[in-house]
Amino acid sequence: MVHTPVHASWLHQVEIYFSVVQRKVVSPNHFTELTQVRDRLRAFEDRYNTTAQPFQWRFTTSGLDDLLARLDRHTPAERHQESSVALAA
Repeated sequence: MVHTPVHASWLHQVEIYFSVVQRKVVSPNHFTELTQVRDRLRAFEDRYNTTAQPFQWRFTTSGLDDLLARLDRHTPAERHQESSVALAA
């Protein structure tokens, strides 16, 4: 069972879950029998259910402003001027 937040697309959340399963459980796929896949999926499910925690989204517009300011500090000046000119055009 996949529990999704009420404010998010349930389909997007399911896609994320199956992406995690694909990357962490079935890749690489060195399985010689279907029972190995089943056992690995069940072990992942047990581990995931005991360690999963709700995600607390706390990113605000002021957090975005702070992030953009930090990124600007790490951007070379000439590159920053080029992007500013491109935005103004």
